[in-house]
Amino acid sequence: MNYTHLGRTGLSVSKLCLGTMNFGPYTSEADSFAIMDRALELGINFFDTANVYGQDKGRGATEEIIGNWLAQGSERRDNIVLATKVYGRMADGPNNWKLSAYHIRKACEDSLRRLKTDHIDLYQMHHIDRETPWEEVWQAMEQLVREGKVLYVGSSNFAAWNIAQANCIAQNRHFLGLVSEQSIYSLRNRHIELEVIPACRAFGLGLLPWSPLGGGILCGVLDGERTGRRARPQLQASVDKLRPQLERYEALCNSLGHAPADVALAWTLHNPVVTAPIIGPRTIEQLEENVRALDLHLSEETMSELDAIWPGPGNQAPEAYAW
Repeated sequence: MNYTHLGRTGLSVSKLCLGTMNFGPYTSEADSFAIMDRALELGINFFDTANVYGQDKGRGATEEIIGNWLAQGSERRDNIVLATKVYGRMADGPNNWKLSAYHIRKACEDSLRRLKTDHIDLYQMHHIDRETPWEEVWQAMEQLVREGKVLYVGSSNFAAWNIAQANCIAQNRHFLGLVSEQSIYSLRNRHIELEVIPACRAFGLGLLPWSPLGGGILCGVLDGERTGRRARPQLQASVDKLRPQLERYEALCNSLGHAPADVALAWTLHNPVVTAPIIGPRTIEQLEENVRALDLHLSEETMSELDAIWPGPGNQAPEAYAW
C-alpha cells in the first residue's frame, strides 16, 4: 500500500479510501466486517462514512455497522483514520440538519455514540450551509477540537469560493481550517478542474474524489452487455447517451490489458492534488480489484488518449474559457 499526507497535514493515509455507503443497504453487516478486515490487511487505513448513510436501513445504520466492527478490538480503532460527515437531516425538526452550532454539536455526539469511539479523525461538512455564518461554524468545530472529539475538519461538495472563504476566516481565528475536500470527480465528470482543484492546491487541501468510477459507467459496462450482464436500470440511460465514448474507452483499456475500472482509478491517482479516491466496494472481490490500480502507471500517451475520449475543461478558470 502507498501512503501520503492528507493535504497539508502530517497525517498519513492510504492512497485509497474505503467508502462505506453500501454497508447496510447493499452489503450485510457480516460482509461489511469482512471487507473492513480485508481492507486493513491490504494496508488501507482510511475509512470514510457519513451520519446519513443507511438508506432503507435508517439514517445512521452505516455508522452503527462500523461501530460494531470497531468494538471487536481496540487495535482496529488505533489502526484507521476515521472520517464521517455532518449536514444531512437526521430527524424531523428544524434544527436536526445543516451546520448550526446546535446541530454540529449534537450530530458529533450522535456519530461518536454510533461509531463507538471517543473521537473522529476527519469531520467533514457534507454540504455548504448558506444560512449559517462561518464564525458560528468554526466556533462549534473549534470547541470539538478542544474537547478532543475531532482532530481535523474537511468539506464535501464545496465550491472553490466556499473553500477560500472558510479557510481565510479560519486563519483569522488562528484555526487550521479545512484540510480536505470531497468532490465528485472522474473521467466522466471533470468540472472541478475549473476552480475546486486550483483552490485545493492553493489552500493545501487534499482532494478525496467520490464516485471515481463515474457511478459505474467506467467499470466496463459494454463488456457486461456482451457477456449478458446488463447495466443497472439507473445506469442504462447514461450508457445509451455515452456509448460512442464508452466504446473508445473500453477499446483503449483492452489494448492496455487493464480493466476499465483500474484505468479510471489510476487516472485520478495521477493528479497530484488527489490524496485518495474513495472506493465503495460491495464485496471483497471488488475491493481487491480496486487495489490493483495502485500499481498501474499510465503513460503520457495514454493520458492524452483519455483526455481525447473524456475531455475536461482544458485548463483552470479563467483560461479554460477566457483566453
